[in-house]
Amino acid sequence: MRSIWKGSLAFGLVNVPVKAYAATEDHDLKFGQVHAADHGKIRYRRVCEVCGETVQFTDIARAYTADDGRSVIITDDDLATLPEESAHEIEVLEFVAEDELDPITFDRSYFLEPSGPSPKAYALLRRTLEDTGRVAIVHFALRRKTRLATLRVRGDALLVQTLLWPDEVRTADFPVLDKDVTVKDAELAMAKTLVDSMSASFDPDRYHDTYQEELAELVEAKLEGGEAFGPATTEIGGGDADAEVIDLLTALEKSVRATTGDTGGRRGATR
Repeated sequence: MRSIWKGSLAFGLVNVPVKAYAATEDHDLKFGQVHAADHGKIRYRRVCEVCGETVQFTDIARAYTADDGRSVIITDDDLATLPEESAHEIEVLEFVAEDELDPITFDRSYFLEPSGPSPKAYALLRRTLEDTGRVAIVHFALRRKTRLATLRVRGDALLVQTLLWPDEVRTADFPVLDKDVTVKDAELAMAKTLVDSMSASFDPDRYHDTYQEELAELVEAKLEGGEAFGPATTEIGGGDADAEVIDLLTALEKSVRATTGDTGGRRGATR
C-alpha cells in the first residue's frame, strides 16, 4: 500500500506521527469506451470555448465563477495557504459511544500507521480506545476538504472513518409514509418469527459478489468467442398489488416454513 497522507494525530498534548492508507479497494471489472464498429479506443479532446484550440492537461487551470459572472483562478499555491490544508494534523475533539453514530454518515476508511521512532504513543491510544469502548471524533483536512471522522480500533491498527456533514445527508421525504397503515398483530408476530428463523452471527466471508463473478464469466466467454449465459428471462414486477397485500400473512407463513423446513400447518398466528 502507498500512503496518501502524512501528519500527526493530536491526542491532548500528545502528538503521534502517522501515515494514512486507503483501507478499502474496488474489485469491480473496469470497462473502457470503444468504437463499436472497429473496437478503436475513444479519446476525448479538451477544447477551449473561446479560442477553439485543444488544451493540454498541463495548461488547464482551476476556476470559480460567481453568480454575477466574475471568474477567478485558484492555484495549488493558493490552496496551500489555507490554515486547514497546511496543518497536517488529525485533532481528537472528543470521545463518544459508537452506538451514537448513525451508519448513514460513514464515508471512507483509512488505516493509520505509526511513523515516528517509537510506536508507544500509538499503542497507548489504541489500548485506551479498546479498554474504554469509545471512539474518538477527529477533525482534519484531506484532499482539499475538511473532514469530520471517527477514530477507532480495527485489529492491531487505528482506523479513521470519515463522516458526512449533516447537510450532506438527505431526508426521506416520501408522502406515502404519511399514510396510516394498519399492521395486524398476526402479521407482526409472523414477521418476528421469520426474523428469528433467519437470525445468525454475521460472517461476511459467507457472501460473495455474484454479479462480478458472473460478469467475469461473461467476459471470459466473450473473449473465447462464445456465450456464458442464455437470454435473460427474469421479469421485474408484475402481479396484483392488492393481492400481495391480502396474502401478506400467507407469504410470511410460507417464508417461515421454507427457512425452518416445517411443512406443517400455520404456526400459531391467526388472522
